Amino acid sequence: MSGRFAASVCRGAVMHERTLPAHNRFTYPLATLRIPLSQMESLRAPLLGIDRPNVFSLRTRDHGARDGSPLLPWIRSLLAGHRLDEADGEVVLQTMPRMFGFLFNPVSFWFCHDRSGQLRAVLAEVSNTFGERHNYLVAHPDRRPILPGEMLGAAKVFHVSPFFPVSGEYRFRFDSHGPVVGISIDYWEDGQCRLATRLSGREEPLDGAALLRWLAHLPLMTFGVVARIHWQALRLAVKRVPFFRKPLPPSTGISS
Repeated sequence: MSGRFAASVCRGAVMHERTLPAHNRFTYPLATLRIPLSQMESLRAPLLGIDRPNVFSLRTRDHGARDGSPLLPWIRSLLAGHRLDEADGEVVLQTMPRMFGFLFNPVSFWFCHDRSGQLRAVLAEVSNTFGERHNYLVAHPDRRPILPGEMLGAAKVFHVSPFFPVSGEYRFRFDSHGPVVGISIDYWEDGQCRLATRLSGREEPLDGAALLRWLAHLPLMTFGVVARIHWQALRLAVKRVPFFRKPLPPSTGISS
């Protein structure tokens, strides 16, 4: 990812394309924050509150242990528990903030670097509409740096969409070209890519002007996420895509 470890706004789009058993594709505008965790406590920007109300707010209890405790010690402990000692540098959290106090965040990403700035591990923090959460930690088995475009896999163990079973695997790719950031998540089952997801955006410095532009273009973004999830579910139901009942969540909160 970007070697510029400065807080930024990343404005772009999210695309989903389902191939089987019925084709369904959509693209929606999206914006996220990219926050180096070492700078989180000192971060100040108009319209943004850190653990306090504002138009945009980033709350520690929405991430990590979800008890309001600091995020950096939590991710350091998690990485150490998975023997990812190489990831001892900056951790950048890419996430949607609360807007006007409301949030549903399908996925956040923690980009874990070494001290030279190379990406070593990524934590994908996933939520579903049933109030459940699960973390996928991806890294190369030999712990080498993750280069742009390289594929990392993780077995699917968590129920997200009722129109897919809990089986198969995710394949992650992370790309960066200057200020342009891209994330790809493909869902594979039985040797076929059943769902392709792309998140892309362009970074700009996190300041009052960037947040005003966000507010002007996407004033109800976090509310719209939930509305669009239900709209797409209705479209799939009309197309008679098979429905899968929600199983029990995995016994552990993290898989790798």
